[in-house]
Amino acid sequence: MAKQTPALLHETPASASLIAGVARRDITPPVGIYSRMWGAAKHDVSEGTHKPLSVTSMVFKQDRKSDLFVLISIDMALLGDLGGADDSASVMGPLFKTLKLDRSRVIVNCTHTHGSPWSATSRAHNPGGHMIAPFLAHIGQAILESTREALELAAPATLTWATGKCSLAANRDLPDPDKSKKRVVCGYNPNIVADDTLLVGRLTRDLDNKTIATIVNYACHPTTLAWLNKLISPDFIGSMREVVEAHTGGAPSLFLQGASGELAPAHQYVGDHAVADKHGRQLGFAALSALESMLPPRQRLTYQGVTESGAPLAVWLPEPFEPPSGVETICVDVPLPLREMPTPEQLQRDIDACTDRTLRERMFRKLQIVKALDSSTQHAMPAWVWRIGQTLIIAHPNEAYSVFQKELRATFPDYAVVVMNVSGPELGYLSPPELYSQNIYQVWQTPFSKKALAVLTESCVKAGKTLVNRAKAGKKSGAKRKAAAKA
Repeated sequence: MAKQTPALLHETPASASLIAGVARRDITPPVGIYSRMWGAAKHDVSEGTHKPLSVTSMVFKQDRKSDLFVLISIDMALLGDLGGADDSASVMGPLFKTLKLDRSRVIVNCTHTHGSPWSATSRAHNPGGHMIAPFLAHIGQAILESTREALELAAPATLTWATGKCSLAANRDLPDPDKSKKRVVCGYNPNIVADDTLLVGRLTRDLDNKTIATIVNYACHPTTLAWLNKLISPDFIGSMREVVEAHTGGAPSLFLQGASGELAPAHQYVGDHAVADKHGRQLGFAALSALESMLPPRQRLTYQGVTESGAPLAVWLPEPFEPPSGVETICVDVPLPLREMPTPEQLQRDIDACTDRTLRERMFRKLQIVKALDSSTQHAMPAWVWRIGQTLIIAHPNEAYSVFQKELRATFPDYAVVVMNVSGPELGYLSPPELYSQNIYQVWQTPFSKKALAVLTESCVKAGKTLVNRAKAGKKSGAKRKAAAKA
């Protein structure tokens, strides 16, 4: 084959050159802790453990002297109650105080497993509630310890991304088959195609190209196990991690919950742990497939020329390249518009008068939301936008529909765009405006108006474009400096 100067370049893998490390701690709570995550549950406390819960911390730095960024995945549905800023602040306090971090450089993403205890001090009066405060303190210490260890292990590394697909997630907005109800129920709707995007990251140490961590970003509610389940469980995330880690030399795998407002497994609401494990294997093997599609770190395909054979054969071969660097953040408080809500006093009267266990739980949750609101017209909630090389990480506390991640990924096609719900004290769902005319859970649960999702999306797009433009400007300046040095 006659070697030619490469004239064509395959799409460069979304990647980043950085300093990074990862570590994990077990946070499985004691048997008997208050764990009534489901209104329909007849029990209040856990009776055992299906698989352990954990917290995994990944740290990023541009170089040894630059600011520290911490990405944390925690096996909890929520960190505190709905709107539970006090519990969240208590848990995160040791990390912020000890490492002197500000909130713009720390993201805590809940995997959102509904098999975790509802660990909020607002529920301390319930059976097993006396265990909640010690458990929250244990989580805070585990976050600090895992982050410290990750920082000790941090080394020059390369983060590479691949996009795959997984059919585990299904749409869960089903028009009630009983037409007289005139409502949408929360369960599998086979008539709507779900977002099946699976984003997988591989973090490798530059010294030996060893995989030191993987990231699985996927949008799907971990609601396999429901009111019949009496065991603490990470749901499908547990067996997903087992599968991925068994094939990556034991490197910790972080699960990051995507924009899953309307997404969940088709087969869910069971007490059978084998179903959750099966779902996890499905996701885990899909993640492994994406990992296998990657070239070695810091390599991309380039066109080498044509070899004449039975056909003229275009030859593409891997060649090295230098991934982009840079780690920076924009953290904004987004004023999300609210819809009309009942007053705390009215809700408390309704709770006191109600004797139905399930309805009382619904109203108690609504009460926690209303008590947390800033005003009657809007509520400010944080959104994090990080740029790490050719990666954008976008996180917020609430539960957006998948259109949120679709729009963000379409806006930044040259970047790996990691999107996370449930990152901070959640208040409610962010649904497309057309759903607000329907009798649907995600609308009557939330305090946010039909304009809120667009406001959040616009804010995140604006911040993302700012970081991308900064990176472009920095690249041009670097090129000019190199040219001047050569001259």
